[in-house]
Amino acid sequence: MSLFSGFGGTVMSLVAGMWVLDLTGSSSLAALTGLCVFAPTLLGPLLGALVDRLPRRPLVVWTHLLTAAAVLSLLAVDSAAQVWLIFAVMLGYGVSYVLIDAGESALLPAALPADALGGVNGMRTSAQEGVKLVAPLAGAGLFGWGGGHPTVVLTAVVLTIAAGLYLLLRLAPALPSPDPTTPGTSTPESGRTASGGGDSRPPGQRVGDAVRFLAGLPELRVTVLVGSVTMAMAALTTAATYAVVSDDLHRPPTFLGVLTSAQGAGSILGGLLVGRLLRVRGTRATSVAGALVFALGAALRCVPWWPATVASALVIGIGLPWTVVAAVTAVQTRTPARMLGRVAATANTLLFAPVAIATPVGAAMILLDHRVPLALAVAVCVGAGLAARRLGRADAVPLGPTDAAADAAASGAPPERKPAGPVSV
Repeated sequence: MSLFSGFGGTVMSLVAGMWVLDLTGSSSLAALTGLCVFAPTLLGPLLGALVDRLPRRPLVVWTHLLTAAAVLSLLAVDSAAQVWLIFAVMLGYGVSYVLIDAGESALLPAALPADALGGVNGMRTSAQEGVKLVAPLAGAGLFGWGGGHPTVVLTAVVLTIAAGLYLLLRLAPALPSPDPTTPGTSTPESGRTASGGGDSRPPGQRVGDAVRFLAGLPELRVTVLVGSVTMAMAALTTAATYAVVSDDLHRPPTFLGVLTSAQGAGSILGGLLVGRLLRVRGTRATSVAGALVFALGAALRCVPWWPATVASALVIGIGLPWTVVAAVTAVQTRTPARMLGRVAATANTLLFAPVAIATPVGAAMILLDHRVPLALAVAVCVGAGLAARRLGRADAVPLGPTDAAADAAASGAPPERKPAGPVSV
């Protein structure tokens, strides 16, 4: 499912920019297609609350099908006068990304045991990164052959296939939903239900619950924070990477393709390894390891030697997904099903929204020296890893959300401390 969704999204995102550039000749307008895809991430908490209000599998299936229908509307584009339609569709595609991510994160605990989630999340990451090695070539080839219309048809087909595959998931039976307004009410096996929670309160109040829940459980607070910091530092070093290629290595811009492929290969490898790491060491330790491995990759990028730069891309590709997979897995295994959609979407916003701020900041910092953002990224990620390691020595909780801790966190009260074995990070 992730393979088909990821392939369609990568192809369409690439071709949308190429299409706008071809029709208008404006690089600025072409770049705005990416902004349209990213912007709905900022609405993640509100869209996540919608996921908790609706049956999750139908929501995910219909989101795929409606996105496919919207993409097919681009068959009407044949001149610059219809460019607005490309922007509208890509904005809708961005909304679908948020809904599908939150819905899938909420569905998987109903289809898998808790100890299998880390491995599956790792394989999802490998699949999504793996298609990035093939999808850009396929998209560029199709666009060169027949313009944007063949890509539109291909994207609609793969989205429809993904929708059909979601119907094949075997889910645990949905259990009766609790009344969220009754203190102390909980759902047995709250991580193993497939339906939404039926919460009738205003969206803002439900989103507030999600924020309080993330802040209230140390496992979630630490893993999401480390993931957010690492993703921000990756964005901070984007402009520095361009400077390394042009100023230090004196290579053509096409060398960035080599780095992209190396990072994609690292992500595939990292995705295959992360499941075992999560089972053996836990989410917090995996998050710390990812931040430290990313810091090593950023340090290697300071070495003005092309093999070291390629190695840095491979290392970054391994470490960066570990922080995201650790945060997603922590959310899935610690959150009651009735609020999993909004908590997952809020976590995604916290993980990826800093990218929008860090990217231009990094671009400004290279005016001083391109090694400045790289050195800062190393220092910040090492500091975040060490801080999380210290925090990991306390507040250990068993795998899976306990009803008492979950309800207390959702209401803003401190969770009851229970004896637990030592956690090694």
